[in-house]
Amino acid sequence: MKDLDDISAVMHSLGDNAKAAAAELAFATPKSKTAALEAAAKSVWARRAEILEANAKDMEFGAEKGLSAAMLDRLQLTEDRIKGIVEGLRSVAAQTDPVGKTIAEWDMPSGLNIRRVRTPLGVVGVIYESRPNVTADAGALCLKSGNAVILRGGSESFHSSTLIHACLVDGLKQAGLPEAAIQLVPTRDRAAVSAMLTMTDHIDVIVPRGGKGLVGLVQREARVPVFAHLEGICHVYVDAKADPAMAVEIVLNAKTRRTGICGSMECLLIDRAFHEAYGTILTEALVKAGVQVRGDTDLAQTDGVIPAEDSDFGKEFLDMICAARIVDGVDEAISHIRTYGSDHTDAIVTNDQPTADRFFQRLDSAILMHNASTQFADGGEFGMGAEIGIATGKMHARGPVGAEQLTSFKYLVAGKGTLRP
Repeated sequence: MKDLDDISAVMHSLGDNAKAAAAELAFATPKSKTAALEAAAKSVWARRAEILEANAKDMEFGAEKGLSAAMLDRLQLTEDRIKGIVEGLRSVAAQTDPVGKTIAEWDMPSGLNIRRVRTPLGVVGVIYESRPNVTADAGALCLKSGNAVILRGGSESFHSSTLIHACLVDGLKQAGLPEAAIQLVPTRDRAAVSAMLTMTDHIDVIVPRGGKGLVGLVQREARVPVFAHLEGICHVYVDAKADPAMAVEIVLNAKTRRTGICGSMECLLIDRAFHEAYGTILTEALVKAGVQVRGDTDLAQTDGVIPAEDSDFGKEFLDMICAARIVDGVDEAISHIRTYGSDHTDAIVTNDQPTADRFFQRLDSAILMHNASTQFADGGEFGMGAEIGIATGKMHARGPVGAEQLTSFKYLVAGKGTLRP
């Protein structure tokens, strides 16, 4: 590795190595990629004590930086969370390899046979904050999809990410795949991020995974294509025909299971007819669970609810806080989400299928849910094993970005001495 003081040289070296590795990964066998991920999973579990020790250093660093409780929760690893990393690696390993899969095939009157097949993107750059498990998720998904990856973890997760990365490299070595298939930027220097955003000769796509500040920076400054979502401003709309017990459980889970993830509910919309029938059962449940509910004028007079400011709607709290509003029917809920949402994940709770259908048809969020918690906005819960992020744009990948979404395609055309007249 180049002198770490020369960030440009360091990043250029990483880029060169990644391009060379990507050329080999493009035709690596499914068996070898699976073997690498299985071996990496074993290494993570075998080295879990080292990883926890490294994470303790990161937690201390994060506390000194003044990270919020929610951000510290995202940073923290426990043995159970390490077990989750291992299971994620094994889940990705067990998936069908997407590379070379035929998407469509047809014959032309000219005699040509044409196939559209999946092919790797090339080199993926992943820039992320806090959550060290992203090191494993991103590395695994990129490898499975035949891509080399350059990982730039957050400064606060530096020690944890370094140990997890070492386990991934253990897997690559054991499977005989190039070690440069998964590289970690070896410095906390923020200049490395700026360098990645302009590495058009080396990186084919950037995936930022973090808060609004990071993602906004990437989207403003990147010259490399980006898969990203800026914010997870997720709504739950409780319709007039919702089952009240179900609504309470979904709302509580959507907000409180883990407040610091992008699938956490940030705004509760309550149909006026539901409110008139069942009173304040939803806000009462949230307040009892320790959530600070910031309600509109219809809700602000109820026990435990504080008056909302205009800025509370359309805000990603990532904390035990949520906005709440009474709406007159599904169309007003849809209008509110269109105005204040971020096209990430929005849910409706109702036993009326036509209302759910209308909600699904008239909103264009990357993920829409019916009678389910927004906390399911996760690649693992979608059967993808893991995800590299949630994309809310409308080009190429959208929603959870798994191995298949990290591929493009090419056309394979076969003839029999076929000539064009």
